[in-house]
Amino acid sequence: MDDNTGRRRSTWLRATASAAAAAALLGGCGAGGDNKAAEPGHSASAGSTAPSASGSPSPTASASSTGGSAATPTPFAADPAKVPRTGRQAESLVRKVTLQPSAWGPSWRAQQPAASAPGTVAVLDAQCRWQRRPLPKTVLASLSRYSELPGAGGKGTVKVTAAVTVHATVRDADQQLATTLEEPLRCQVQQVRTDEQISKLGSAASPFGQSGNTYADDQVVEIGSYLTGRTAQTYRWYVYRLSTVTMAVSVMGATGYRPDELEQLALPALLKMLNSVKSELGGEN
Repeated sequence: MDDNTGRRRSTWLRATASAAAAAALLGGCGAGGDNKAAEPGHSASAGSTAPSASGSPSPTASASSTGGSAATPTPFAADPAKVPRTGRQAESLVRKVTLQPSAWGPSWRAQQPAASAPGTVAVLDAQCRWQRRPLPKTVLASLSRYSELPGAGGKGTVKVTAAVTVHATVRDADQQLATTLEEPLRCQVQQVRTDEQISKLGSAASPFGQSGNTYADDQVVEIGSYLTGRTAQTYRWYVYRLSTVTMAVSVMGATGYRPDELEQLALPALLKMLNSVKSELGGEN
């Protein structure tokens, strides 16, 4: 195993541990299944049990050690010259790093529609419905791609969303995560599509240096229940922030899939986007 492979595996293990910690923290919040098949930037707070999002990564984070000593990780440092400043630059980045169906695996295919409408972002409206709206001034570009793994061998079809949003400033990106933590308090039941709802939502935030987060400036994990018709399934939603960019993956469970199996689908996919954004922005942990 080369250094890069070892580093990616170590990062995945830390991400898994962080998600597991959030799931334990939120254990009483969501039953059954969930999958917010909407966009990035929609996560909710579990009330006083969920730590609040932080705008600044912690400089004092320490890495776990398996052999005795480990280097103290440092926050991601983007190259200012590579951070998108215009809509055209941001659009180029989101198209490069937002996962296509093939990036999930050989059996995956595009949903219909396969992607969000250009020049829009997902917004939770006053009636607790997810809608696509024109980009606000705080967002330079946003793209969501929708993929699915067809059911086979007695299992149902798993649906996922990969989404990337480039904000005008770090503060704007951080505000997205803060809003994400508050939305479930306002909307305990959210309408994703005409026949799809999510409910029983809970979320936790892990700024850099907390709960095993040594890979992103900030992260939010959301769990809940996804309901289509009369069938409830597991829903998971993860969002990471690096500089002005937020990356998100949502997973809608299906018959025959355990929650940990859905996490094993979501986290490697999210880390692919995380590594791509790091490469595009020219910084490194």
